[in-house]
Amino acid sequence: MPTPSSSPARPQRRPQPQPQPSRSRRPAPAPEPPGTARRRRRPKWAMRAVTTLSVVVLASAGIGHALVTSVDKGVIERVDPFKDMKNRPAPGHGMNLLLVGTDERDKLSWEDKAKYRLGGAPCHCTDTIMIVHISQDRKRASVVSLPRDSYAEMPAHFDETTGMKHHSHPVKINAAYAEGGPQLTVRTVEHMTHLKIDHYLEVDFTSFMKTVDALGGVQICTTKPLRDSHTGLDLSPGTHTLEGGEALQYVRSRYIDAASDLSRMQRQQRFLAAVIAKATSTDVLLNPVKFRDVSEAVLGSVRADKGFGANEMLALGHAMRSFSPKSSEFTTVPINGYEQLKGIGSTLKWDTAKSEKIFEALREDKPLTAPRAKPRATVVDVAPQQIRVQVENGTGLAGLGRRVDSALRSAGFLTTKEPVNAKHRTVKRTIVTYDPRWDRSARSLATALPGSELRPVKGQGSLLKVIAGTDFKQVKPVRVEEEEVQPDKISTVTGDQVVCP
Repeated sequence: MPTPSSSPARPQRRPQPQPQPSRSRRPAPAPEPPGTARRRRRPKWAMRAVTTLSVVVLASAGIGHALVTSVDKGVIERVDPFKDMKNRPAPGHGMNLLLVGTDERDKLSWEDKAKYRLGGAPCHCTDTIMIVHISQDRKRASVVSLPRDSYAEMPAHFDETTGMKHHSHPVKINAAYAEGGPQLTVRTVEHMTHLKIDHYLEVDFTSFMKTVDALGGVQICTTKPLRDSHTGLDLSPGTHTLEGGEALQYVRSRYIDAASDLSRMQRQQRFLAAVIAKATSTDVLLNPVKFRDVSEAVLGSVRADKGFGANEMLALGHAMRSFSPKSSEFTTVPINGYEQLKGIGSTLKWDTAKSEKIFEALREDKPLTAPRAKPRATVVDVAPQQIRVQVENGTGLAGLGRRVDSALRSAGFLTTKEPVNAKHRTVKRTIVTYDPRWDRSARSLATALPGSELRPVKGQGSLLKVIAGTDFKQVKPVRVEEEEVQPDKISTVTGDQVVCP
């Protein structure tokens, strides 16, 4: 669905209200007849990372030892994805966890499936695959998403369903689970990335919803409407606290724009960053009841390899006591085109050179993002390059108008370059006056001027006015969300760049 753009050169016909924290609207549930087979569907990669990173972080509080040690008492269902594997890649530094989610859905009630539009037959394959690399010093988590439609060369194997032997053949990467379960999935990923996988984790939809609810909901921000008729997602611009089912709609939606699954992965990254921010807050870490609820929700349906037990969880948790959204980084494997395969459909071809740079960084335990010299910019609705501004000095401080004009221009705003003195020179709090038809532009400008006051003035026109007060200190960098996903480029962000300000 195309998203409306906003520009100060053209009036906005319908003024939009100031974004306020709210609950997303729930779509009317589609009827589903009683007796529908209950199938389990496992979640998208955001939820799987919730279960892993949240638990290891929460364990650092030292108040959930009994819960975490119960991992070794059969709470977690075990799988053996490394059985009889040979000729594996050499181990690197740090820890690589492969997190997958299948599309099984038998644990969900028909009421929930109808409410959150989870109908349809499963393909018994992985919806999404991702690698979480925990650095050797346990101070950084690098998350790399592997698109489910990625072109892959399936290693020779025995089909788990038919028992037939298959030679190496091209497929979509998400088909590895259907043909050979966790073991073939691990083999395929190792073959494509040349990374040795240390642990395997798999979780379902139910755990995702319960975990988000146990956290008290997760806050998500958007500067544009997000609507998907397939999942029922319907979010207006602003800040929303999503509960379990609503959060599931958010991470599943892939029909919001033309970028489909690629833009969905970006939203999943935002969601995971928000979960990490919530899970590492003192409200969770120092609340034994909430810690217990989150831990029980997570551990109830995790499937993991036999080597990932309580000792590993506790060691990670204690080492990551200072973990925060800034400690996490997210990227997606760069794509270099599409290939149509007979009987398989359209597949995504990885950019070999750029992808190898990512996997090499993981092998060498290096961060994917370079240190940022500039402060991170806050996401706003309208780009500063589209906003025209007249600056007035509302104080007796000589040169303040020129200083504000210069700072706004450096931040990208289209100032007149001719600041003037205001009629009244006793302004303490900086004021932004604007025509209500340009309210989105005004909010974007006010975001760049922390603490400023918004004042609508009918008939003022497209030129916004800033009356600088004695409280002015600086202009905060702002930017708009990426308008288009560019699959051929390496785009890596840290968690603190995408959480709500």
